[in-house]
Amino acid sequence: MARTVKEQEYAEKRNAILDVTQRLVYTKGYEQMTIQDILDDLQISKGAFYHYFDSKQALLEALIERMQQEVEHLLTPIAHDPHLPALEKLQRTFAALAHWKTAQKAFLLALLRVWYTDDNAIVRQKARAAMTKRITPLLATIIHQGLQEGVLTTPYPDQVSGIALSLIQDLSDTLAGLLLSFEPQRDDLRHVESIVVAYTDALERVLGAPATSLQFVDAEMLKQWFVSPQDNV
Repeated sequence: MARTVKEQEYAEKRNAILDVTQRLVYTKGYEQMTIQDILDDLQISKGAFYHYFDSKQALLEALIERMQQEVEHLLTPIAHDPHLPALEKLQRTFAALAHWKTAQKAFLLALLRVWYTDDNAIVRQKARAAMTKRITPLLATIIHQGLQEGVLTTPYPDQVSGIALSLIQDLSDTLAGLLLSFEPQRDDLRHVESIVVAYTDALERVLGAPATSLQFVDAEMLKQWFVSPQDNV
């Protein structure tokens, strides 16, 4: 019992540090934020901080891991809902991901530029592998159901689940790169929309799904992201 209480206290204090870090990333930016900022906000010592995290980089990795856990918890009920057909599960999965990102928009935008620096290349690869491990089984569950329902056709459902997630992750990386350099006066949102359509078409072909049966993200939600930098504040 004592061990359980200590584990709970540890998790609560660790999450408190992450909560403050997430807020500071939004208000100051990751690069401008210092560990001292976190200590001052929480009124804790360096020793207390280093009991949970050994570096600022470790904080970044922990924030990403926590976000991945949130996504997994969000998508798991959809994948295992006994009342939903497979195509509806896929569509709800994409919609849930899109709405989750939009709800986190301010924080994600604050984190985006530092996340895609060369310094974080290894961390990105680790995060991608961790996300694959979490989400691929959920997609596999939906794909197997789709095969049973006759709405998907692939002889390699387990392998295809990994390929499908890779497409989703690749699209996310591509959109992030476009977002970092997007200027409404110079760039055309239709180009962004065509990329989303191309990835969606590729996913439908990989899954053997009917054409136009899936939608990664709708045009209106894309417009919420691809606005002027001043509007993205």
